Amino acid sequence: MTATVPSITTTAARAVLASKLYGKGDTEVRALDGVSVDFDRGQYHAIMGPSGSGKSTLLHCIAGLDRLTTGDVWIGDINLNTLNEKQLTRVRRDHIGFVFQSFNLIPTLTAIENIRLPMSLAGRDPDDEWVDRVIETVHLADRLQHRPSELSGGQQQRVAVARALASRPDVIFADEPTGNLDSKASAEILTFMRQAVDEFQQTIVMVTHDPIAASYADRVVFLADGKIVDEIRDPTPDTVLAVIRRLGD
Repeated sequence: MTATVPSITTTAARAVLASKLYGKGDTEVRALDGVSVDFDRGQYHAIMGPSGSGKSTLLHCIAGLDRLTTGDVWIGDINLNTLNEKQLTRVRRDHIGFVFQSFNLIPTLTAIENIRLPMSLAGRDPDDEWVDRVIETVHLADRLQHRPSELSGGQQQRVAVARALASRPDVIFADEPTGNLDSKASAEILTFMRQAVDEFQQTIVMVTHDPIAASYADRVVFLADGKIVDEIRDPTPDTVLAVIRRLGD
C-alpha cells in the first residue's frame, strides 16, 4: 500500500499499516500487526505494553533501526521504506536523535566530545550557542572533560540526552531511557526530556514500562500483541496503571 505523505507541519513520525514478522511457518512471530499511528511535533509521546507487545519493535522500525515486513514508516515527509541503507543512515544522522537504556557513549571520548559526535560524523559545525544551552539545561558544565567511566549512571544518561538534543533532530527516540537508573536519576532525566519538549519544542517518542515515566508524557499509546489497543492523553501514574490493569485482565 502506498501511504499518503504526512503533513510536515504537524507530524514528526508516522507508521501506516506497519507489520513486522520474524521467522516462518510454525515459528512465525508477528511483532507488529498492522499498526497505524502518528506522533505529532512538539509533543512527548510514550509507548507502553507488556513484554512481547511490540513496543520496542515499533520504536526501532519508525526510527529506521529495523525494516518493516509490510507497511510504511515516515520521518516528516520522508518514507523510510523507499531508502537504501546509505540514505537511511543519512536520515538517522541528520533527522533523528537516540537515547538508549545502555547510554551508548563512546568510552574514549569526553562528555563534550560525545555530545558533539553526531555533528562531527556529519561534518557539520555545531551551533555553539545551542549546544551551550543544552549543556546548561542538563547541568553538565562542570563534567564536560570527564569520560563516561568517570561519570555516574545518571550523568552518563544526561550526556546521552544532551547528545540527542545537540543536533536539533526532528524527533528523539528513547528506548527505556531510565531503565538502568535509580529513582532520583530517573526523575532528573525525565524532567530534562520534559523540558526539551516544553522549552525547545522537541519531539520525543519513548518506550517505557514505568507508569511514573509515562506520566511525564503528553500522550501514552498502549500496545498488546502487536496492535495499538488504547491511548490516553495528559496521563498520570494512576490513569496509566488503570489501563495496564484493564489490559491485563
